[in-house]
Amino acid sequence: MLRFRNTLFIVLLLAPLVAGAQARVTGRVEIKHSAHEKGNKSDSNVVVALVPTGNVPVPSALKHYRLSQKDKSFEKHLLAIPAGSVVDFPNFDPVFHNVFSLFEGQRFDLGLYETGTSRSVKFAKPGVSYIFCNIHPEMEAIIVAVPTSWYAVSAKDGAFTIDNVPPGRYELRVWYERATPEDLARLTRTVTVDSDVALNPMTIQELPQVTTPHKNKYGRDYDVTSPDSPYLPGQ
Repeated sequence: MLRFRNTLFIVLLLAPLVAGAQARVTGRVEIKHSAHEKGNKSDSNVVVALVPTGNVPVPSALKHYRLSQKDKSFEKHLLAIPAGSVVDFPNFDPVFHNVFSLFEGQRFDLGLYETGTSRSVKFAKPGVSYIFCNIHPEMEAIIVAVPTSWYAVSAKDGAFTIDNVPPGRYELRVWYERATPEDLARLTRTVTVDSDVALNPMTIQELPQVTTPHKNKYGRDYDVTSPDSPYLPGQ
């Protein structure tokens, strides 16, 4: 009985140490914006991921994420998720939508569905998926599936925080929509986590904004002369 009590005491004593072993990784990215562009320049929407390179336990429970459709737009331009997660696409508009992604990353076509309903997609592997609606060409979003549970998206001031990182060695990977692969590869590095880590600032050169109309799910231009969308009865 005494041995059991001593063992229990040791376990209880070590429990807060184990829980406290997880660290916080912080940093900041600065986007070098194109000089000729005007408006409010933000350092947001940069995905920063810590990919384990050693024997780091990976959480098995993956959450559901959501990318809503309202006012003929997606609720956010960029959504970062762990690969293997499921994303729900609820429709809160009084019109039909047809969400699809047929180019890179996870390929899918959800078909027409009405207000108050939802469709779901599992993003089985890492990659970048460009999301559109087959009815409304102005609707665009990006889903970045990363091969890790430890990641963050930079805020407007470029700051990011990755919490609950277990001790170990990681490869730091960065993704930004308007950066060259070469510039992003330059930022890749090995990070060793054994306590809280403050990373050195990172700089990304932004490519000029190039607006090119995307095609619909059939690979054709959107028909601007067609009705806006099949409205529901009574709308």
